[in-house]
Amino acid sequence: MPTLRIAEPDDDARLADWRHVHNVTVPPAALSLDEVRERVRRNRLAVAYLGDVLVGCTTVRPPADGSTTATVIARVLPGHRGRGFGEELYTRSLKRARALGAETIETVVLAANEPGLRFARQHGFVEIERYVLPGESAEWVDLRLR
Repeated sequence: MPTLRIAEPDDDARLADWRHVHNVTVPPAALSLDEVRERVRRNRLAVAYLGDVLVGCTTVRPPADGSTTATVIARVLPGHRGRGFGEELYTRSLKRARALGAETIETVVLAANEPGLRFARQHGFVEIERYVLPGESAEWVDLRLR
């Protein structure tokens, strides 16, 4: 398998790449570049490239003060799925969350994203809640790693 180059977004070009992957994979939660700039201040974001080709992105929401729960999210663009990139991004994100002190790992998946739910379940996540955010119509699924 070709090696992914994974980088933390440190400029607007990489933040825009992260935003692109996020918005393609979860369109109901599309973000502006300003919203991504705000997220990078509180979460650990990363973008993945195969050579110069954008493949995916990750989010690690570190444990909040007084908590040991982190959220990990790996996203792969549709044209690059099924090649092990999600596995690599997930594994890296899980290690990152553990290094930040997480003892409990959660993820969130758009309910309509059956491949994403299948990936999470195959990696030991179990559903803990389904919900629709106020004023929205998309259903989300929170899952916790056993």
